[in-house]
Amino acid sequence: MNNDLTPEEKEVMRQYADIINLPHHVSATHAPMSMESRATQFAPFAALNGHSSAIERTGEQYIEKMEGQMAIDNFELKIES
Repeated sequence: MNNDLTPEEKEVMRQYADIINLPHHVSATHAPMSMESRATQFAPFAALNGHSSAIERTGEQYIEKMEGQMAIDNFELKIES
């Protein structure tokens, strides 16, 4: 197996050789965290709440602006004709 490793992977294996095969720690005092609780730790930050709706509002405003501009352009074309 070690023959299939890149030089970078071999270096990582060397650096962590002292801990790589240690057994997984299981706390004697704390119950294991549920998968749902674990997942919430990696949820997006609250600072990003509303980001999607802000993008959607900006898109709607842009469409309204373009529709308004098209109406003006069409009106001007009718006057010129």
